[in-house]
Amino acid sequence: MSTPSIITFLTEHADKKTVSFHMPGHKGSAIYRRFGYDDFLQKMMDCDITEIPGADNLFQTEGILKDAQERYARLYGVQRSYLLINGTSCGVIAAVMASVPKGRKLVMARNSHKAIFNSLVLADIQPVYAYPEIIDEYGISGGITADEIERCLAENPEAEAVILPSPNYYGICSDIRAIAEVVHKRGKILIVDQAHGAHLKFFRNAGFTDMPESAEEQGADIVVNSIHKTLASFTQSAVLNLNSDRVDHYVLEDKLQILESTSPSYLLMGSLDINAGLLKDHKTTLMTEWYENLMYFYREAPAVKGLQVIGSPLNTNAGISMDITKINLDMSSAGIDGARLEELLMERGIFAELTTGPILMCMTGIGNTRGDVRRLIEALKDISACCSRAAARSPAKTAVTAVLKEKLRLFPVPQDKERIPLTKGAGRICASSIIPYPPGIPFICPGEQLTEEVITYIKQLRDAGEKVIGVNDQGEIIVGRLSP
Repeated sequence: MSTPSIITFLTEHADKKTVSFHMPGHKGSAIYRRFGYDDFLQKMMDCDITEIPGADNLFQTEGILKDAQERYARLYGVQRSYLLINGTSCGVIAAVMASVPKGRKLVMARNSHKAIFNSLVLADIQPVYAYPEIIDEYGISGGITADEIERCLAENPEAEAVILPSPNYYGICSDIRAIAEVVHKRGKILIVDQAHGAHLKFFRNAGFTDMPESAEEQGADIVVNSIHKTLASFTQSAVLNLNSDRVDHYVLEDKLQILESTSPSYLLMGSLDINAGLLKDHKTTLMTEWYENLMYFYREAPAVKGLQVIGSPLNTNAGISMDITKINLDMSSAGIDGARLEELLMERGIFAELTTGPILMCMTGIGNTRGDVRRLIEALKDISACCSRAAARSPAKTAVTAVLKEKLRLFPVPQDKERIPLTKGAGRICASSIIPYPPGIPFICPGEQLTEEVITYIKQLRDAGEKVIGVNDQGEIIVGRLSP
């Protein structure tokens, strides 16, 4: 019997006993076994069911799913919580569609995830871009200031809502409390894509008040959390939290029913339930262990020659705080850029989440152990000893920061389209997004005008073997057709 190639890859990878510093946050079965969920793991295939009697219905919850959603509402201290089995992606799209009528304006962070750009297409919404601060030294985006949101709303008073990510992919948090004050003063709705911060609330609940506050605590109206990214549920599971009366929950529920699968996975929802149980019964233990493991890393890291760990405060006034569960490594002064560091760690059985220019980002999660962190430190010491060389450190520039700094000219999205080589795209109006994945933040959005500089960065990424959605195998992109 032939084994499907997907299964071969997965089982062989599992057999290697690698260390995960990438999502999901559970990091494997150990955390489930530790807290007595062996039975669920062993019977997983038999737990894959549909809406049989007693199993409740995600779109009209009355029983066990209603209980699970109410449990999350209590955990996060919000009015209502909704289980999501299409990820945070479907949650942010539903939040936008419930908050912004068709054809109206949405103030959105230009460094938003592609799911939010998708909502513009689905609901015929006009974007107003809020630009984050740029951290030139590392070539990454920082936080978004309340002043920037104030500017956008002052120039576009008819905008209905504001959406931004916090923390961003690198763990940099914006001042959501100050932004909420600006947004609510004008009678608008604030949506926060907290895909990378589902854990923040529980660190603070466990007494670690030096960690950033969650968006729920700071007054956002809707907050969408990727539970799977850093906590203990399965990939693709998330929770949307409704935190005010500014959004009609019936309208929100209607949008969720449109966007969620009509065959919701009970395995995903079961894992969300397990995660809620862990946070309710073992929050202090789990958060303390996680925090102490992080402190161990940050104490030991200075001993690694040539390594710089990007922490708080950064060279910006926009990211007011840093989520230290994202470990951002920079060995460029030792002649090792982010992509090469990723390769060297993989050779030592350690898999990270993301590279951007000089930076390699390691995403820790609730399932990481002290042993995982020790292996990372020892691997970095070994890499420093055998692979480093002296190199000048200069400010990094990446495609993302090039786009965010240039603030590309925005035109109406072309309806008459054609494919052309990327190399001939300068000056043309893009008709579809061009997105490096990860992190899933568009370089170019529909309606933006391409420049030579941005094209050069996209080519460099592709030449380095990075995945860039929106450029086909022949190196072509979709642009507006020129008038004859």
